[in-house]
Amino acid sequence: MALNRLGTAALLLAGPLAAQAPKTITFASTDSLPITADLYAPLPPSAPFIVLFHQAAASRGEYREIAPKLVAMGFNCMAVDQRSGESADGVPNETARAADARHLQVSMLSARQDLESSLRYARERYARGPLLAWGSSYSAALVLVVAGQERGIADGVLAFSPGEYFPVAPGSPTLVTDAARAIRVPVFITSARSETADWRPIYAALTPSLRRASRSSSTTIRTRSTATVSASTPPSGRPTRKPRTPRCARA
Repeated sequence: MALNRLGTAALLLAGPLAAQAPKTITFASTDSLPITADLYAPLPPSAPFIVLFHQAAASRGEYREIAPKLVAMGFNCMAVDQRSGESADGVPNETARAADARHLQVSMLSARQDLESSLRYARERYARGPLLAWGSSYSAALVLVVAGQERGIADGVLAFSPGEYFPVAPGSPTLVTDAARAIRVPVFITSARSETADWRPIYAALTPSLRRASRSSSTTIRTRSTATVSASTPPSGRPTRKPRTPRCARA
């Protein structure tokens, strides 16, 4: 996503800012649970804004090294603690701690409300340009569900290792695939090669116009994905797997 000239100039001036520590903030989820997040927003509000959601058993610490690199590429960011998680890179999941203290359900699917609240909060408070939802593993599946079922909540989706991770009620074996049919914004999907089968049905459910766009730009996307993955979450969204060479699809 290209920045305009003013945004590019601001990016060049913001180099030292990108290296600064994030600002930790809190805001309420739909059930009033306090959500903790790290804000990385030294660029103008008109810059693209990415809301970063972590993988299973993790926290916003998953993005402590990634977010500054995204800032250097021209994106403001907010890394969120969802209620389903533990810690990452020595950063405890404060939202999960708060949920545990309140004896709330902390399943992966219950974290959907945290994603929706975070995206709405970012839109209301910070993002004046495009707003992107970035998910890792289970949150990659959730950002696809939210984008399909909550029209307009995000202007684009990046899903790292999504899959049908919610087969039990109130989810369903095809929850993510069914939601993907209703997505009308650009989608980027990547994973380890061994996980391609997990998201192929989801990709196939996207509208034909989106899938045609992905085929026409496949060479560019593969080139970009290498840089993206090297500066982002491990391509394998599952905590027990080692990163492998990713395969990508963009819609």
